[in-house]
Amino acid sequence: MTVDWTHFTPGSALAGGLLIGLSAAWLILLDGRVLGAAGVLGGLVPPQAGDWAWRASLLARLAASPFAAQLLFAPARPTIEADAATLVAGRLLVGFGTRLANGCTSGHGVCGVARLSRRSFAATRVFMATGILTVFIVRHVVS
Repeated sequence: MTVDWTHFTPGSALAGGLLIGLSAAWLILLDGRVLGAAGVLGGLVPPQAGDWAWRASLLARLAASPFAAQLLFAPARPTIEADAATLVAGRLLVGFGTRLANGCTSGHGVCGVARLSRRSFAATRVFMATGILTVFIVRHVVS
């Protein structure tokens, strides 16, 4: 399997990172809330008065963002080279890890590290190391 780096540009990566950082800063500075996607989603059920609208709005905007980016920037379409069983297993493992770590990659990796949370530093080190190890095993040992 080869990796096509022709669609990567440092400018788009920088712009995306800046937008994520600004969004996280905006939410915590204006509302005192952490931008962790799993926490935002998990807080929808059961719905709580005064809390549901901002969560639903944020998730709707997150879902709409790739469509807006496609209209504005014409990014390359990603390809997924995995069968349905692999995708389901991966999603279940991510969900389990998110619950176990008490937060997701956006909550720990973006917001927690920015707040200098020791727990978030530990969680981020573990999920990055696990991801790197998994890619290495799948690309160089298994296949």
